[in-house]
Amino acid sequence: MTLTESPARPSDTTPLHRTELPARERPVTHPTRPESRRDLSRIHRTDILRIVGAAVAGIATTAWLFTQIAPFEGPLAFVLISYVLFVGYFVVLISFDDNRVTIVDRVMSVLVHSLAVVLLLALAVVIAFTLARGSEAFLNWNFWVQDLSLAGPLDPLTVGGMLHAAVGTLIMIAFALAIAIPLGLLCAVFLSEFPSPFSRVVRTVVEAMTALPSIVCGLFIYATYVLMFGLDKSGFAASLAITIMILPIIIRGADVVLRLVPGTLKEASLAMGTSQWRTIWHVVLPTSKSGLMTAIILGTARGIGETSPVLLTAGYTTYFNFNPFSGPMVSLPFATFTLVKSPEPTQIARGFGAAAVLMVLVFVLFLLARILGGRGAGVLSSRGLARAKAASRRDAARFAEREAASMIETSGYGGMGFRRSSSPGRGDAAIHGAVTDGSSR
Repeated sequence: MTLTESPARPSDTTPLHRTELPARERPVTHPTRPESRRDLSRIHRTDILRIVGAAVAGIATTAWLFTQIAPFEGPLAFVLISYVLFVGYFVVLISFDDNRVTIVDRVMSVLVHSLAVVLLLALAVVIAFTLARGSEAFLNWNFWVQDLSLAGPLDPLTVGGMLHAAVGTLIMIAFALAIAIPLGLLCAVFLSEFPSPFSRVVRTVVEAMTALPSIVCGLFIYATYVLMFGLDKSGFAASLAITIMILPIIIRGADVVLRLVPGTLKEASLAMGTSQWRTIWHVVLPTSKSGLMTAIILGTARGIGETSPVLLTAGYTTYFNFNPFSGPMVSLPFATFTLVKSPEPTQIARGFGAAAVLMVLVFVLFLLARILGGRGAGVLSSRGLARAKAASRRDAARFAEREAASMIETSGYGGMGFRRSSSPGRGDAAIHGAVTDGSSR
């Protein structure tokens, strides 16, 4: 029989080797002072110096390239090359003192702020160019109070104005908003508060209609309202076309805002026995009032500047027409489109003046919308705050009177030897019991 030897066991004195995982490389700290935490959310003086230095170096290098090395020409190429070199120099300057996380953060911050500056400059250039070209027309008082019924292409700018187009724009957008706001908010409430397979289909259709071309809306109203029903081109027909355009925008924006309302607010309202519709009316809609107004502003801005629906459904006129259901009616965008096509400088100036009036009108409507619905949930105006304080004082006085009456009644019962019951509805029974006990004694 063959005997096999068992493997030798390590003795108790043999040291055990533990498995060690490789540790992360720790950043090298200063040997004498502790590591300070870097704040990435603030702009420091060194960051400003780096930005200025990188910008100066980029512009100087681009100027040297344009004049000495490369045959580049044009201001656009100069700006693009200067910006690319500016970003490169900025990365180099940051890399001397900061780590990779800080470099990425600062470079992305510079890129985002650069895009914001470009957008603001583009907006400023558009506004300044429009105001400069239209200043010859809208600086005259007649431009704001007259129409073009007596102004021909060769007449000076002291004759005629754009008031009829402004009135037509207000009438069209008023009818469009009167139809689109109730329908849009109701549809948004349906999509956010009553989820179902049908609501998902409706949301898909709404999202698809946000990209619907404006000319298609005008053609649809022209084919149905004008050709099929035989009605005249009018401001109301243009309002219907504008309604089709702005309705998906209002629905989509309002749906997003309503879905952001905290569910705890709705649950608290429902837990107190309130119905779902009262919860929507008194909790959901007031909480999202500011966002709903933003959705309405987006839809208004989209519809008030459209030309093709008005061109197909309302026609063009040079005189006042206050009846939106009969006769042609012109809007400011359509008037601008028609006037700038003229070869006469006065007509072109009137067209740019109409564009300036449109910008002023949109700005005024935006201010009114911000004033009416720009406050957030729980933020009261001065008048609303005064009403709330007055209601609180009335409630406090009523509670004080009720407490005083309760104290007087309780003290009266105590003086007669009666004890008032704290249970509601049992006071008379307690008094009757006390009287019975006294008589029996």
